[in-house]
Amino acid sequence: MVVIGAGLAGLACARALHDAGVPVRVLERAAAPGGRLGGDLLDGRPVDLGAAYFTVSDPGFAAVVSRWKDAGLARPWIGDFEVYGESPHPPATPPVRWAAAGGLSSLAVDLAAGLNVTCGVAVKDLTVLDGTVVLAMPAPQAALVHPPAADLAAAQDWQPSLAVALRYRRRSWKPLTGAFVNDHPVLTTLCDDGSRRGDGAPVLVAHTTPGAAIESAAADVEAAVRELLDLPEAAVAVTARRWPAARPTQPSGSAFAQVEGVYLAGDGFGRPRVEGAWLSGRAVAAAIVGNQNPKTARTASRAR
Repeated sequence: MVVIGAGLAGLACARALHDAGVPVRVLERAAAPGGRLGGDLLDGRPVDLGAAYFTVSDPGFAAVVSRWKDAGLARPWIGDFEVYGESPHPPATPPVRWAAAGGLSSLAVDLAAGLNVTCGVAVKDLTVLDGTVVLAMPAPQAALVHPPAADLAAAQDWQPSLAVALRYRRRSWKPLTGAFVNDHPVLTTLCDDGSRRGDGAPVLVAHTTPGAAIESAAADVEAAVRELLDLPEAAVAVTARRWPAARPTQPSGSAFAQVEGVYLAGDGFGRPRVEGAWLSGRAVAAAIVGNQNPKTARTASRAR
């Protein structure tokens, strides 16, 4: 059993298979696990450049998050988000947002503990792999190694984004948790990373519209943030990361897909959220375990 991709979906799938006694190995092309939970270092300080936060509604995921909280890995991120521009919907009661003092990637590292995970491996040909394969990644990336997934990728309509972290000399903006930025040519969301991580660092992280998602646009993003918040000075350090497939505009309604014998999982299925990725990976694992043990599958069906 091989899971390709050590983001949250891949690790959730591998963890469930491992716990069910199914031998599984995880291959990840990056240097460390995390996927869209990934980040970077800005002047030696970890900064989140992937998912801004996550929310919890599923009891199974809630149990995982509770363990992370007890271990000091995850923390509730308290505070309302500002809304800039015209909002298409009236403000609703915000959910409890969760963040991680060590960066969201630290949660992936925790989930990978004890699993057979090999990083720095770029799989280009599935025919060299034995057994069942799970592609836990955005469908456009899956289609590169499994061309039959191209139709699914097109149907989900993935859009890019650029995440830009900005460090300032001091906190010169009014108290801020984060902001949704509507009808803006460059910005979609803005997060106070010092608030998010709980250390008060003068760091903001902005996410761009698809049209502004080019690596050379980091300076334009910095200027847009400065104008939006009316900041008196420019950032003194900047780092950026482009996500070619950041979000599906048309996620699949199913929890996962199986295309010509290969499973696909991730946040392109169900709600495109961190929790959705975890649920997708777990759903694939349940399907695989059920196929290997029909009695288990029947018992699980009755339990539902």
